[in-house]
Amino acid sequence: MSLSLHGVKNVGVGDINSKSNATGDQSRIICGDCLDALTDVPDNSVDLIVTSPPYADKRKSTYGGIAPDKYVEWFLPRSAEMYRVLKPSGSFILNIKEGVYNGERHLYVYRLVNALVEQGWKWVDDYCWAKSTSFPGKWPNRFRDAWEHCYHFTKATTGFKMNQEDVKEPIGNWAQTRLANLSTTDKARQHSATGSGASRNMSAWVGRTTVFPSNTLRLAPECSNRGHSAAFPVSLTTWFIKIFTDKGDVVLDPFAGSGTTGVACENLRRKSIQIDQLQENCILAEKRWKKEGCNDGK
Repeated sequence: MSLSLHGVKNVGVGDINSKSNATGDQSRIICGDCLDALTDVPDNSVDLIVTSPPYADKRKSTYGGIAPDKYVEWFLPRSAEMYRVLKPSGSFILNIKEGVYNGERHLYVYRLVNALVEQGWKWVDDYCWAKSTSFPGKWPNRFRDAWEHCYHFTKATTGFKMNQEDVKEPIGNWAQTRLANLSTTDKARQHSATGSGASRNMSAWVGRTTVFPSNTLRLAPECSNRGHSAAFPVSLTTWFIKIFTDKGDVVLDPFAGSGTTGVACENLRRKSIQIDQLQENCILAEKRWKKEGCNDGK
């Protein structure tokens, strides 16, 4: 797979590295601030945005460390550009986690979500990435972090692409015993005694081998050294790319880091636009792209 190098237009630093992916179209790595780089991306041209921006006051040696009280002000001009380039049928997945300051959780993430809604985004869901392994630690007033937000935003509450069938999970061993001998009650719809309005019919599960997942994703974080201090796992981006895009679609990561989104796109035969302001990250993303992208099309 060939790799060519092009000059960057309207971006202060770096290069665009592009190569043909499995669809025969071009994917790109752009080195620069996404606020500037996105000006060259056409309106309504991206199918999915999935990203994990630098958290407030984190990665000071690499991203400068945005103060939590300034985070919303810093992010909104960038999200306005993301809104412009996203298709009406597209989705925006934001992986972020509020930090602890002076013994309490800061509200900057929740203020950002509110500001994004005011900007015009529709907040559809909040997926919980539950890390099957997490960094150990002990504090006198709280326990270790073992989950992060993956906020789902769209331009409209209906009409966005969502391939729910593509992320079904095995039904589990419980079905073999529970569904083997159904009672008369099991064969009729039963309503919750709490008055919640929930109901179920156990016989509807007979013959099923897969079920739809919940909005809690139990995935291990990236444990190997990717040369980046906050790499998220390929499995996480893969899940969102499967559900919110089709083969040949365009996926944008405006804070690409080590290039995880690009690897997932290459494996799933999607086109990617990866942007990062650090040249060392862009070089790392290019290396991972070549090495880990296997084009198996799954």
